[in-house]
Parts: sequence; C-alpha cells; structure tokens
Amino acid sequence: MPEQTQPERIPDASPDFRQELLAQLRDVVPEAFADGKLDLERLRALACEAVEGSPERYGLNWPGKREAIAMLQAPSRATLTPAESESVNFDGARHVFIEGENLEVLKLLYRSYFGRVKLIYIDPPYNTGKDFIYPDDFSDPLGAYLRMTGQVSQEGDLLTSKPDVQGRKHSAWLSMMYPRLSLARQFLSDDGAIFISIDGHELQNLILLMDEIFGEENRVDVISVVNNLKGRNDRDNVATCHEYLVIYARKDFSSRGLPLTDEQKALYKEVDLRGEKYALRDLRKRGRPDRREDRPKMFFPVFYDAATKTCSLERRAPTDVEIEPKRGDGSDGRWRWGKQRVEKNLDLLHAKYSKKKDRWDVSHRVYLNPALGPLNGDGEEEDDDDDAVYERTSKSKSFWIGGEISTDVARREFKKLFPEFTTDEYTKSPYFLQRVVQMAAGPSDLVLDFFAGTGTTGQAVIDLNTSTGASRRFIGVQFPQPIDPEDEAAEQGYLNSSEIAFERVRRAAGDAGVEGFRAFRLAASNLRRWSGTPGQTAEAYETQLEAFTDSLEPGWKPEHVLWEVALREGLALSSRVERIGDSEPALFRVTDEGRGRGFTICLADSLTLDAVKALGLTKGDLFVCRATALDDTLAANLALQCRLKVL
Repeated sequence: MPEQTQPERIPDASPDFRQELLAQLRDVVPEAFADGKLDLERLRALACEAVEGSPERYGLNWPGKREAIAMLQAPSRATLTPAESESVNFDGARHVFIEGENLEVLKLLYRSYFGRVKLIYIDPPYNTGKDFIYPDDFSDPLGAYLRMTGQVSQEGDLLTSKPDVQGRKHSAWLSMMYPRLSLARQFLSDDGAIFISIDGHELQNLILLMDEIFGEENRVDVISVVNNLKGRNDRDNVATCHEYLVIYARKDFSSRGLPLTDEQKALYKEVDLRGEKYALRDLRKRGRPDRREDRPKMFFPVFYDAATKTCSLERRAPTDVEIEPKRGDGSDGRWRWGKQRVEKNLDLLHAKYSKKKDRWDVSHRVYLNPALGPLNGDGEEEDDDDDAVYERTSKSKSFWIGGEISTDVARREFKKLFPEFTTDEYTKSPYFLQRVVQMAAGPSDLVLDFFAGTGTTGQAVIDLNTSTGASRRFIGVQFPQPIDPEDEAAEQGYLNSSEIAFERVRRAAGDAGVEGFRAFRLAASNLRRWSGTPGQTAEAYETQLEAFTDSLEPGWKPEHVLWEVALREGLALSSRVERIGDSEPALFRVTDEGRGRGFTICLADSLTLDAVKALGLTKGDLFVCRATALDDTLAANLALQCRLKVL
C-alpha cells in the first residue's frame, strides 16, 4: 500500500449523523447494501419482517417529526471558544460549563464524548403554556443562536414555540426534545443512564418518546417525587404536590442504590474490637435461585470450632461442627459466596445454633464502613447479585419524599449561595440531584446536564465530591435565555440565565475549594468555508480565491482555533494544553489523558522542516498546521514523518 503523502483536512463540521448511521449498518449488515446504497427491502427481509404492504404500527408521531429528524441529522459548523475570565482555575479544572444552544453544543461534543458519559440528568422545559426558547431553525440553527446572543446583527425574528392550540404545543415540545434525546443516547456508556425531571403536562409523551429512542425494555422506572407538600395551585381541583423522574438506561446499567437513612444505619448495632459497627447477614442464599443445583459450586461445608469461635473450610478437630447450607424444608441450598471468597473472609463469619430449627447456620459481618467489608473472591464462584449490600446503599423506592428534596430547601440552598436574592423561583434542591448522582454515577464518572438551568447539578456534583472525596466530573450546558429587565436577577446585574449558572458553579467551587471549572461559549467556526460564487462571474471567482489565501476567518485567536481542532479530533474539553518551549514559531501539545490521544499544533504563517523535526514526531503522532504554512515539498516530508492534518 503506498505511503500517504498528502495531508488530510481538519473537519469543518460535526459528524454527518446520516453517514454515521449508514456506516454502522454497513458494518453490522453489509448484505443490506446494494451498489453502495441501503436496500430497505433487503434490510426488512434480514430482520424477518414482511416486505409487502405497509401495515399500521404502534408508535409516536406528530406534525413536525420529519423536521425534527432533519435537525438531528444536520451537521453543526459552530465551535466552542474558551471563556477563561468566567472560569475558575481553567488549567487545572475538572468540570466544564458551556453557554450555548444545547442541540448545537451536543453535536460539537459528539466526537469527544460518544459513549463516555455515565449519567445524564436534565430538567427540560415543562411546556406549561409559557414560551420555551430554543431556536430550532433547521436552515440556520447557529445563525439563530448568534442573532439572539448579539454575536451577529439582529436580522429576522427569533423562533419560539409559544403554543396557541394544544396540538401545536405538544408537537413543538416533542420536536424540540427528539433530536436532543436522540443525541443524548449516543453519549451514554453501555452502563449509563438518563434521568429526566418532568411534570404531568408531557409525562406520557415523554415516555412514548423515550420508548422509541431508548427502547421500552430499557425503561428503568418512573419515580414520583413529592417536592411540595403544601401543593401548587397550578391546576383546577387538585393542588399538585409532586413531579416525576423518568429513568432509562443502556444495556449494562445497574443502580448503585441510595445512601442509607438514619433508621437503616441504626441496624448496624454490633461493634467489633476496633469500635467499628456491623450487622450480621445470613451467608446462606435466600430467595431464588437458592438451590444446590442452581449453583453447585456454592454448596460445601463450613466447619465451626466452638472453643475458639472460628470457622474454617476443613475439619481441624473431631469436635468441629460441620455446617451445610440447608433450605427451610431441609433440602440442600447454597451459600451466597463461593469457596474462594469464604476462605478470604473467614474472620467475618459467625456460626450460631438455633434450638427452634435444631440446626446450625452461618452469618457474615456487613460493616457500616464499606471499606471494611468482605474481600471478593476470584472467578464465577462469587455471587454477584449480593454486591450492592457491601456498598452500604439501599434500593430506591418508586417514590421519593423528604424535606431535603423539597422546593423550600431548593430555595434555601440557592439563597445560601446568593444571599442578595429574594426570589423563590429556583425549585430544584441540590440534595435531590445528589440522590440522582449517587444512584447512577460512580466516584470518578462523568455527569452531563444539557438543560443546566441555574447550575444545580454542577453544585450537587461539587458538593458530593467534597463530602465524600470522590472525583466525579461534570459538564453543564445552558442556553443564555435573556432575563426580563424587570426581574430581580436583572437588578442584580445578570443579563441571561447562563450568567446565573456560571456564577452558581463558581461560588460552589469556590466554597468547596475544588479544582474549579472551565467555561466555554458557542460561537461561529474559525475555519473559513467555501461559500460559492453567486453569478458565476470571473470577478466573483477572483474574490473567493483571494479570500481563501487563508483558511481561517479574520480575527481568529490561537486559543480558539486550538480548542476547535480539539473538538473536531474528538478530544475532551478537560484536555491538557501545553506550550512546547518558548521559541518561535509557537508550538502546542494538546492531550486527552482519558483517551490517551492528542496532537501537536502550530498556527504560524510559515514552517520549516527543522522546526518540526525537533519535535521527534513519529507515524503515530498527529501534527496540525495551516495549509498556507506548507509548500508541496514540506507537506510531503511531514506526511511521511507523522500524521499530518491541515486547516
């Protein structure tokens, strides 16, 4: 195969999701393609579906669904620019907060975070009849956003979704949610989950929509959340006291449970010689599958020495009591643990004789402190279904209630960070969000909220990290919805909702003393695109060619181009940026440690082979520079030395 001697171009847009889907189908079912194109009849036949006819099917449909799919498929040619002045410890931050229209932002994050998010939580507009402002203009989504935020001249009217009839209200809301939720699914890891807060206005439509996108079989539950015992007078006849938490998951998701309540902790009433609290649980498996034939390797005797009160796996004295796992009817049962795990945890076992049952049983210690729990064994002998017991959590109930998740506490906690406010409009408690995070995200997992509101999810992650020593990471996205000049927030100097979110996360990070967060904003791309030649005149061609002596837009900044390239190449926004030396031309190394990937970049007007040779780049290294900085000879030499891409 010949050497690659021509540089590649850095993509000027987010992925084309139609082509991505076709590539996935081609990889799984290549026989469904003919002459390079998808043959739907072949695909239906391979899926064992009838080809003839068009039978009616159960599903969700609404006016505008086709346009919503088009919005999902359209690539974004925007970028994200760093806002270091809005950040807290930008270089060392683990969290990210983005101001921008969330559909555009999700498309830009796709390459970087596909399959990397453990938990998505969103609290989208509830569609109560008020405006929800999301400029879903398929023809120019970025332009609508830029016009609204004042980054370009104000031309045309902002598209809103204020309903004037009920059908349009639901259709507009579904069209807004569909592309965002479809993208969200792609961000989740195989063991990830999405939690969505919603009220009764769109609950049924949301469930049908999630069934379509995630699959009904991946619906975990719909939890009722009682957050206002006094009730809200927003409906005739009934004062609403609750909302809903809709949960869907990917195939390998397993809930981590919820922290123990004080009542549950009180059950750990035994104390060892170190003063550590524990409870005793049966070593014998209870509840199906609990028979010997279900797990034959988990049936074996445990020997108990009454004199020393110790257990072992082999008889050490004639007086040792031999204990086997027997079910209530006297038949052979099985232990929860295999031999290897029992052998590693013999000091946690207790044997006890029951006069009533006339038999011996074995219990094991479960410590309140999970770090003191039993060690795992090796291989398939371990009973995985018991693991949650040792994380000291409890299974979530189908409804949540408690003062800490109420709207009153939400307002109280907001005012702790913003004592200058008197408003009562901020209604999600950070303790409610902590429950969500604890249930679905491990100590070092990534959490995403693309309807970030006032930044409550970010505060919850920061507070949890501080109190537990965890290192969860957070990405928040918030649309900069303008604040009414008569609102209290405007009187405090805030121009839009994202400014409040930035400030909330900043204050939470400052109080907690954690690494802080990186702020980014949605903006137009720095990469110049060929815009055609209206009129097809020689003068028009000449003007366009003159413009393309540089592939970057006028006014570009190095740090903006650097982060745009990072996104186009699929690197995380938490990547490390380092300047290589202090000589000219300036060279930078961008590294995403989580993925073990990175690139070296130079944005100088011209380059020499000696300057690049000093970097010691190899075939596996990516080097990025401006196309105008290379002549043909240098481009060919660099393409042989490393992976070369140009702007």
